[in-house]
Amino acid sequence: MQHPPVGLVGIGLMGEAFARRLVAADHAVLGYDVEPAKRAHLHAIGGQVAEGLTEIARRAQPIILAVFDTEQVEEATDALAAALPPDARRIVLCASTCDPDRIAALAARHGNIRFVETPVSGTSQQVLLGNGVGLIGGDAHAAAEAALVLDAIYPTRFHVGAAGDAGRTKLAINLILGLNRLALAEGLVFAERMGLDGAAFLDVARRSAAYSQIMDVKGDAMLARDFAPKGRARQTLKDARLMLDQAARVGQQLPLLEVHAAILEACVREGEGELDNSVVIEEIRRRHRRA
Repeated sequence: MQHPPVGLVGIGLMGEAFARRLVAADHAVLGYDVEPAKRAHLHAIGGQVAEGLTEIARRAQPIILAVFDTEQVEEATDALAAALPPDARRIVLCASTCDPDRIAALAARHGNIRFVETPVSGTSQQVLLGNGVGLIGGDAHAAAEAALVLDAIYPTRFHVGAAGDAGRTKLAINLILGLNRLALAEGLVFAERMGLDGAAFLDVARRSAAYSQIMDVKGDAMLARDFAPKGRARQTLKDARLMLDQAARVGQQLPLLEVHAAILEACVREGEGELDNSVVIEEIRRRHRRA
């Protein structure tokens, strides 16, 4: 029996990684993005291009959302629900990092949408290599029915709770990850300012008590000033603001995150928002006073 294509809404860095892994696993992919160049790129890597969300709603199962923010997830989900024929139901896998409370409400909004949160811990490159960790929240039965698709994009994954809990887990993980990235940037700049060779210092740091995976993922690129995007600075700032919003709701101060957000805001002001989030090292470098 021929399976329906997997729907994909959003063909940015993460959407492309999903598409490549799905195609490599012999899944047909039917995708759409508002940008024509991204639609053309999907076709070039082996996917089918839909005319819009209505075609995806009617032909695809399940449907992956890989769009920028909560508003786009809500708009896409509402449009998919409205486009479905009577008595049809679709599983929607939301890979975007969103406001957890709004996602919990969205999951219960439509009777014809079985909504599963599926954000990932990892960059688009890590996902492409099969090293992203899927965070699954919501309808466990729908997630089980979509297991073949989830196996293709997230060989490692955890069901962490109800709708909204995957987003909460992702935000807490990203808080730690972002601070590790920022600490690495500051440590590298500090070592270089003291006259140490950056590459030699990074090699020692990788073998020290300070080691974290971020040294392997971002360290060499920071030293080479290679900021080809695998996770854009503006998107990392969006996530940091989501964290701060959640913290305000529960009455928790996050002083280190506030510093991280300020650094990212400075990068965006410098026109670096579309670059990789490791570009935070450039803002650290700019904060140099000559003795």
